[in-house]
Amino acid sequence: MARTIDLNSDLGESFGPWQMGDDAAMLSLVTSANIACGAHASDPETMFKTLTLARERGVVAGAHPGFADREGFGRRLIPHSLGEVERLVATQIGALMGAAALVGTTVRFVKTHGALGNWAAADPDVAAAVARAVKAVSPDLAMLSISGTALDRAGHDAGLASYSEIFADRGYLSNGQLVPRSKPGAMIHDPEEAASRLVAFLETGLMPVVDGAPIRLEARSICVHGDSAGAVVMARHVRQRLAEAGIGVAPFLDAAS
Repeated sequence: MARTIDLNSDLGESFGPWQMGDDAAMLSLVTSANIACGAHASDPETMFKTLTLARERGVVAGAHPGFADREGFGRRLIPHSLGEVERLVATQIGALMGAAALVGTTVRFVKTHGALGNWAAADPDVAAAVARAVKAVSPDLAMLSISGTALDRAGHDAGLASYSEIFADRGYLSNGQLVPRSKPGAMIHDPEEAASRLVAFLETGLMPVVDGAPIRLEARSICVHGDSAGAVVMARHVRQRLAEAGIGVAPFLDAAS
């Protein structure tokens, strides 16, 4: 059974006067932050403020690139060539790294967002394009990907430090991918249901799925989405239940170093 695990959340997803989630509260609970890079959400000021908060709270910062689709919040699949995927990912990482330089902190990993992440999880060619982009920007960047997917494998194949995550608040399919948000069972809203499932997973390595018997996954991190109405309550309850089970929380990169 894992004795420590990372908690991550997708943050910095506000834009101008429009606010998404409670980043300050989430950054007091998680140990890694996936920060939007200006495509599906965010802007220079939001990136700067989120990175500053993460540094002050001792939370590891990662880039969270997605499709340039604010209207769809990056959750619509937009056709791209493989070269376009590379440029989409690389330029967003670079934008966040520029903001981090101003803050005096470092971007240490990359986790793809929404439809881009799901596409890369399912398509080995897209996954390889994402990994090439990450490595081109900096081979020192790690990748955080959905456990057991094409993107998880692509990071390893590219020679990058690559780590797996599971989701506290999302349902799973028997192929290891997430239940589409348009389908029943996609979201878990009850904090206790989510926490109990996570503790059981960390004890057994088995994840329940909506279409079959539980499957075996590996994970160095747990994601709690920061954009849901109950995100803070969910993250706080998950952290409490992990502690009760004797499981500590620590950044996956620091635990690996």
